[in-house]
Amino acid sequence: MNSADWFTISNIDEVDSPALVVFPDRVQKNIEILKSMLPDLQRLRPHVKTHKSAEVAKLLLQSGFTKFKCATIAEAEMLAEAQAPDVLLAYQPVGPKAERLSQLVKQFPKTTFSCLVDNVETANQLNNIFKKLNHKLEVYIDLNIGMNRTGIKPGLDAEALYKKCQSLEGIISVGLHAYDGQIRDADLEVRTKKCDEGFIPVIEIQQNLVREGFKEPIIVVGGTTTFPIHAKRKNVVCSPGTFIYWDNGYHDTFKEQPFEFAALVMTRVISKPTNDSICIDLGHKSIASENPLDKRVFFLNASNLTPTGHSEEHMVLKVNGENNYQVGDVLYGVPFHICPTVALYDSAVIIIDHKATDHWTMLARNRKIKF
Repeated sequence: MNSADWFTISNIDEVDSPALVVFPDRVQKNIEILKSMLPDLQRLRPHVKTHKSAEVAKLLLQSGFTKFKCATIAEAEMLAEAQAPDVLLAYQPVGPKAERLSQLVKQFPKTTFSCLVDNVETANQLNNIFKKLNHKLEVYIDLNIGMNRTGIKPGLDAEALYKKCQSLEGIISVGLHAYDGQIRDADLEVRTKKCDEGFIPVIEIQQNLVREGFKEPIIVVGGTTTFPIHAKRKNVVCSPGTFIYWDNGYHDTFKEQPFEFAALVMTRVISKPTNDSICIDLGHKSIASENPLDKRVFFLNASNLTPTGHSEEHMVLKVNGENNYQVGDVLYGVPFHICPTVALYDSAVIIIDHKATDHWTMLARNRKIKF
């Protein structure tokens, strides 16, 4: 390992492991890269599900962003506390979540909140809650364009739901939401073809509604995987999220996107159980583990390690070649999937000029803050 490598930490003995470490200069660079790819910030609604941090939200606000997207009530509350002007809860609030959203609307009048809807029953529930508040909540019709996770299939039923929401007193439909996270082809040409095909019914609904006299619905579309494709369209809002920290999964697959690693996991060798293996303190509780064992982490300063075992507090690695590792050695790893990895940590250690200087709290990893 070269001591000049960007990821090395000069006061590493002061940092306990495992740790999530974040490099603010690289975070800011990723923000600038995003802006260069789509300079019209009114067409950008970055998702905060990756960083879950008020400090990063403030960096985005300082960089000119006014619109944000989130997936939980806690994330919405964090954004409002940071004085974000416009927050889309990209989730259909069911049960107590609807009441919690109404509490945010009352508590943070300077933030415009909106959410997703994909059925009449939820629309009516939200209408009843917000009518009592004498408030019209903006909603986006969540369209299922192939992800098959949430949403209503594009077509007449989706158009009818949009119209229904226009007729209610407590909510009003303002747009369409379409997430195509199932499109993950490494080949940009293939990805573009699938993305364009999936977008056709979305634009058709918008055009049909306009022909019937409705104000043109806003279209919020895509995530990080299809961002470069949707960014080339006119009058759509894009909502990438992983760009802020980046990870090895996206780095290996979406090579046309020039974002940099801005968050790592730092871990130490805690044992040498055999002549050709080491054990590190990077267990299931410290890194996202939904992917195959050999994909969960890539070590920037160790290329000769193959994971062979993983449990709650330990990861065992085979050493390919001479085992020169010592107990206490530090490894710097890039998670394959950064978003759920961040959610495993209460806070991140902030690295400036190779030195651990501060902590950022992953405030919105909590299911509840105040509301």
